[in-house]
This record gives sequence, structure tokens and C-alpha cells, in this order.
Amino acid sequence: MSRQDRIGSHATTISRDVNGYTSVIYHTTPVVRFNHNEIILNSGGWLTPTTKTRMNQASNEYGLGYEVFQKDYDWYVRYRGKTKLFHDGIRLPR
Repeated sequence: MSRQDRIGSHATTISRDVNGYTSVIYHTTPVVRFNHNEIILNSGGWLTPTTKTRMNQASNEYGLGYEVFQKDYDWYVRYRGKTKLFHDGIRLPR
């Protein structure tokens, strides 16, 4: 397994809520929330390499199928063959 196959443990927790969402929380920010219908990505304004890594680790661990990457100074999300400019709260249909 590569380093990004499993979600890191430093300052990271996983929780499930009563509405069916699983959240990957890095420090206090739910960087990934997902259920059977959608995926929501949120950096909390922390556009750091570790935030991006946690997002990608969650995608790999749960088979969500997206990739967050940076080109120059902008973040992007690649999902289902399309690339979109990242913004906090971006929603991807499942």
C-alpha cells in the first residue's frame, strides 16, 4: 500500500452521524463528508499539503473515486473523468 492508501491518524478522526454521513475530520475540520448520495469536500481554508493528503486518503480508503491535486497555486478535483476547480463545500454526486 502507498502512503495515501490509508487515512493518517495524526489529528484525524472518523465519525458517522445520524443522517448517514461519514466524516473525515482533520483537526476540527470535516475535510470529507459523504453518504450514499454525495461527497462534500472542505478545506476549512487550510489549503495545505496535509489537508489535500487526508482528502485523497479518504477517497482511496472508502473507494470514493475522486482526486484532489494542485497545479500552480490552485486546487482541482478530478472525478469521473472531469476536472473542476476546487472550492470549499464542493459537492460531488455518487
